Amino acid sequence: MRAIWKGALTFGLVNVPVKVYSATEDHDVELHQVHDADGGRIRYQRRCEVCNEVVEYKHIDKAFDDGERTVVLTAKDIASLPAERSREIEVVEFVPNEQIDPLLFDRAYFLEPDSSSPKAYTLLRRTLEATDRTAIVRFALRQKTRLAALRVRDDVLMLQTLLWADEVRDAAFPALDETVRISAKELELSASLVESFSSDFDPSEFVDEYQEELRTLIDAKLEKGEALDTAETFGETDDEDEGGEVIDLMEALRASVERSRAEKGSSKTSSTGSRKSRSSAAKSTKASGSTKATTSTKASAASKPRAKKKA
Repeated sequence: MRAIWKGALTFGLVNVPVKVYSATEDHDVELHQVHDADGGRIRYQRRCEVCNEVVEYKHIDKAFDDGERTVVLTAKDIASLPAERSREIEVVEFVPNEQIDPLLFDRAYFLEPDSSSPKAYTLLRRTLEATDRTAIVRFALRQKTRLAALRVRDDVLMLQTLLWADEVRDAAFPALDETVRISAKELELSASLVESFSSDFDPSEFVDEYQEELRTLIDAKLEKGEALDTAETFGETDDEDEGGEVIDLMEALRASVERSRAEKGSSKTSSTGSRKSRSSAAKSTKASGSTKATTSTKASAASKPRAKKKA
């Protein structure tokens, strides 16, 4: 695997350098379009609607159109955003594992320790396991602020990016508001049917039937000589920066705990008439790192091919 991002996990004064890897990959066969007459590759051109010229990618900016006006955002404008420069995965809070709705889960990433000593990495992993907690973190990836769940899977820390609250639709179906009568016999038969299909889930027992048949078709055409002698070139960019090192783990942990206790202590000893100020200070402290974003990209859902269980 190849790291797609490099930075540091931070909680309190503890700094855990990590490398980020995509935890999943698409197994679909990649297809491109060709001319049915001669097999020539069909390519798309970026053509300007004003001058009608084909524009190179380096001369293309992004823009927002509100229906009446257009605002152009240059690469320099985008790079000036604070989130784009951030190389930190900031822990915002630790929550019980069961409080995260699976509907919010998006892309998954593995985290590899990126320092001479993985002690801080191991400590955080074991702490999450011992407390049955998931860390809610915030970081920037590919020009966008992300919210994610940091959890443990097979002794590896992993990030699961989360959809923002306004990206989840409400399931408002009038039919569900109707009163439906279910008899005891119907419920019993339904439960029996469920029991007859009961099993322990093993993902490796299922295969993508469509993709297997597509590969078989391609192999058959290759054997018959129905192939074109073409060469395709693909490039990748390596967007990596150096992450920081953990200098003194115990001292950082101790200082973080003492600072947290001091903040709580000063809040308790304040006068009884200062509830409003304490509430305001708490909100201010929680927002001091960076304000939780409420806007994000719209997630796209790709339809999955029919799966069948291996014999």
